[in-house]
Amino acid sequence: MAIMAMGAALAFAACGKDDDNNNGSGNGGNTGGGTGTETAEWVDLGLPSGLLWAKCNLGASSPEEYGDYYAWGETTTKEVYNWSTYKYSNGDYNQLTKYCNSSSYGHNGFTDNLTTLDAMDDAAKQKLGSGARMPTRAEWEELINNTTAEWTQVNGVKGRKFTASNGKSLFLPAAGGRDGSKLRDAGSRGNYWSSSLVGGYPSRAWYLGFNSDGQSMDDGGSRYGGLSVRAVRSQN
Repeated sequence: MAIMAMGAALAFAACGKDDDNNNGSGNGGNTGGGTGTETAEWVDLGLPSGLLWAKCNLGASSPEEYGDYYAWGETTTKEVYNWSTYKYSNGDYNQLTKYCNSSSYGHNGFTDNLTTLDAMDDAAKQKLGSGARMPTRAEWEELINNTTAEWTQVNGVKGRKFTASNGKSLFLPAAGGRDGSKLRDAGSRGNYWSSSLVGGYPSRAWYLGFNSDGQSMDDGGSRYGGLSVRAVRSQN
């Protein structure tokens, strides 16, 4: 029940606590672009896929920093996150211009049946290069299913720590998310994009949501919302 309630709160409805504090990390104000403009350290959790996970959020320099916030399919940050400013919409949730598998959601009935972000629209790929990308829904689920998670703090910043059987771990800060011009729920919730579109509801994308009670994959993430990004790459 707690996770279900959490998912509803993270779907970018007009609810939740407003918070303009970012604990000293990126605040969504920069607009840098291109490939390989950032670097990353990688953690090998011994997962079945062999996937490596970035130690920090995109835009952060330490695991506890919030980093930057991205709308799904956008590779630059901005001041305001809504459908009017969203790159692949003509102003509303049912006026999509890319990543649309239902004509009811497409601008003038547009569909392209793309369900995973192209490299050009993947913030992790564009910022880190070198094989980095955003994780799919299945890859987030692999992380959840092969680690033990706990709500904890690192240098006073709250979040969830995922520890694998090989003893290595990832800390994901509860960085909240950006809706309109506000940062909401920072310190109490974490929201991390996957690269996977929600089937049948292309105005949404899958994301990892968590709070002090637990974590789960959620299909209620409106694509316009500014969420955290944690990169992955293969061992090769």
